[in-house]
Amino acid sequence: MARGNAVWARVYYRNTTGEELRSVLTLMGPDGRTVELHCAPAAHDDPGTCETPRVPSSGTPGSATAIAEFVGAGPVEEAPLLLRAGSERAPGARG
Repeated sequence: MARGNAVWARVYYRNTTGEELRSVLTLMGPDGRTVELHCAPAAHDDPGTCETPRVPSSGTPGSATAIAEFVGAGPVEEAPLLLRAGSERAPGARG
């Protein structure tokens, strides 16, 4: 997401598993800076969001990327990866 000279990442989710999940939302800027936010989606069917803080952008619009990863419960090294989604600029996109 971008507005003016600020960028941030947001993910919308619904945790219908009835189980504890963990997620990590990562925003990567063109200048090598990274913002990472850990979220704990509640175990119910209500929609929710997770959003990084807004940070100044030093690049052109659309130059930042974001990745959201959702993993199951349990020890981090054993938790199954359930979903990984990322932003990507369209081929030939300007700006």
